[in-house]
Amino acid sequence: MSSAPELPRPIPRPAAAATPLDGTRIIDFSHFIAGPMATMQLADMGADVIKIEKLGGGDDFRRFQPERNGLGAPFLWTNRNKRSIALDLRKPEGLDIALDLIRDADVVVENFSTGVMAGFGLDYATLAERHPDLIYCSISAYGRHGPSAHRLGFDPVVQAECGFMSLTGYEGMEPLRSGPAILDIGTAMMASNAILGGLMARHHTGRGQLVDVALFDVSLIMTGFHAMNYLVSGNMPVRSGNTSTDSAPTGVFHANDGPFYITCASDQIFRRLATDVLDRSDLVDNPDYQKSVDRVPNRANLGKILESIFVTRSREEWLEKMSNAGVPAGAVRALNEVYASAEIADRHLATEIAHPVNGTIPNLTSPFHFSETPVVDPVAAPLVGQHTTEILQELPGYPEEKIAELMSSKVIG
Repeated sequence: MSSAPELPRPIPRPAAAATPLDGTRIIDFSHFIAGPMATMQLADMGADVIKIEKLGGGDDFRRFQPERNGLGAPFLWTNRNKRSIALDLRKPEGLDIALDLIRDADVVVENFSTGVMAGFGLDYATLAERHPDLIYCSISAYGRHGPSAHRLGFDPVVQAECGFMSLTGYEGMEPLRSGPAILDIGTAMMASNAILGGLMARHHTGRGQLVDVALFDVSLIMTGFHAMNYLVSGNMPVRSGNTSTDSAPTGVFHANDGPFYITCASDQIFRRLATDVLDRSDLVDNPDYQKSVDRVPNRANLGKILESIFVTRSREEWLEKMSNAGVPAGAVRALNEVYASAEIADRHLATEIAHPVNGTIPNLTSPFHFSETPVVDPVAAPLVGQHTTEILQELPGYPEEKIAELMSSKVIG
């Protein structure tokens, strides 16, 4: 049975340093991946993110496997640095609490099915009448208007519909979805960017606005230059697996002890590979391989030549030679190799942080590295309702006896 790696503790940030989003409050009604990951990025930058969860189980993503003492690893991945309050929004008192929280908030984020928030009176149009400076980010699969606005959708479904899967895998085989939830992650990044844009616009205009972000819309951007190539030429892209349709040699090659990946995206890089790494200047002189437009149709033959050379040495030897020569290449790694790598250790990209139930849990570090306003020190994803009392005590009109009454009547938890 494999075991998880031992991880270091995070390096504490300077105590006196400000954060990029000091003083910003976000009320987060979102669940699963895209919404929670967007708000987590903002929480990392210092926003006070209050996660609204249903009584009892909270966010359904909490129960996704693998679990440790009832805590799903996927949930821990997307909910760092937040506070949780558990409410029953079906009860008037619970809805009143949500409205009280929104009253002093800068941002609301939600990713329910179309119409759910309106059913509670928590849609943008209703809230904007009371809070014209509110930034309201609505995340969905297909957008809040249009022929598919009513449809449910998850990352792999949208991957199929947007053409993403048609670009992945090898020609003649069934299209493939990506392993990670890449459209959810991309949508989270777009949503957090859009929220920051809304906050900046409010700084200039004094007004809030609705920010509508959809997985399908983001997916079209993420099909990349393949989409633009089709729109410009009318030619359908051909799936090429690990190779490239516009550069060669590009793909997976094998040393005598493991695979690595090379990208020769220009003639200059290929020249360095042939002459400085392989000592095969004859390849550069061969008319079949001189230019990229020559190498692409002849990549199969070129690949056989390169494979016969690469199997003569170790992967480490080849990678060192290519690094010295300025040829982009890297080992094809499994996750256990990734998290044992020097890159992870040097930049503290995976750490171990405290957790109230499990003692410690792994943490994937924020990728933001600010020189003057560093991200906050990581705090593990909250338990359901972990901060309910704390949050209510910060609001006017919620003395201890009222909080106790709300608890006993199962309005909060």
